[in-house]
Amino acid sequence: MALRVLVVGGYGNFGSIVSRHLIEMPDIELVISGRDPQKLAHKVDELKARSGVVCESWCGNAMGDGFDAALKSMNIQLVIHTGGPFQGQSYAVAERCIGAGVHYCDLSDCRTFVNDIGILDARAKQAGVAILSGCSSVPTLSSALIDEQRHRFSRIDSIEHGISSSAKMPGLSTVEGVLAYAGKPIRQLRNGQVHEVAGWLDLTLRKMPHLGVRVLANVDVPDMDIFAKRYGAQTLSFKAGAGLKLGGVANGLFALARRFGAFRDHLPWAARLHRWGTWFERFGDGKSAMYIDVTGLGIDGKPLAMTVQLTARNDKGPEIPSCAAVALAAKIAQGYQPEAGARPCVGEVSVDEYMAAINDPQNLSLSMHFSDGQN
Repeated sequence: MALRVLVVGGYGNFGSIVSRHLIEMPDIELVISGRDPQKLAHKVDELKARSGVVCESWCGNAMGDGFDAALKSMNIQLVIHTGGPFQGQSYAVAERCIGAGVHYCDLSDCRTFVNDIGILDARAKQAGVAILSGCSSVPTLSSALIDEQRHRFSRIDSIEHGISSSAKMPGLSTVEGVLAYAGKPIRQLRNGQVHEVAGWLDLTLRKMPHLGVRVLANVDVPDMDIFAKRYGAQTLSFKAGAGLKLGGVANGLFALARRFGAFRDHLPWAARLHRWGTWFERFGDGKSAMYIDVTGLGIDGKPLAMTVQLTARNDKGPEIPSCAAVALAAKIAQGYQPEAGARPCVGEVSVDEYMAAINDPQNLSLSMHFSDGQN
């Protein structure tokens, strides 16, 4: 029997990618939802033209009181929430899923949203459903990459990781989300002590294989809390950057202006920066990557370092955050039963399952390098 999956925000940037993958899976019946009937109908037609399969749709507010009843009437078994930005968003969609007895995951990378999802744990367990937040690049893929090689380390001391996107602009809601903490304090960990850095500042240059030198800056992600508990790391940091150096500088200037009180509301500026960014997309190389640097001790007690990089070409970078949910849906459709409760989405999907969901070896490649920690 096919798994019935509803994608909230099914015609959005990430929702479209998730829906495109799910519509082609024979053991999944797809339903997409959104508030705009015209956009919803257009996406249904687009998916049919692409796959030859007609998916269902539900037009309405997934945060509204009628959503749980709609889930029951449509016999939905899994909801994938792609409707960001998640900064400042309530848990209304997840709560409706608990009320309907439906598994839930979201693509949030908002630190507070993901790490506070546990407030729904007791209710989720009582309903017998899994409520999984952060089913995205971070923390799902980042933790999976470390988990796969964790056996090589007797101790992990530091984890420094990040993402460098291509020049192709993401959806406006994503831009709104990442600019929410521009210039704002971000708690990181250094030598076991909490210290604060400013969002989108501390610009650094990193030479990345296949991408050249990229500009990166401080970004807030759920991993900062999760990795301290999961791996015992004493130093944790995360950086991200736009595909063009000009974008990194623009983000830095924006963060400085906001930090010194030039303005408070970032939303109008997010729209402007999104619009300006689309003008410069043509100058990008279409490449993006996620990297993870881990240092510690090997099982022999000697220093050990690991560097992992997942590289995407031809503007395929958005596949990476989108396909954690695809991999989870595929796994559940094949009989996997996630443990009931509300928690960040770590340990649910392996690297192989993640890469199989993306299924694009020509445009995505994973490299891994180990050294003695001194090279």
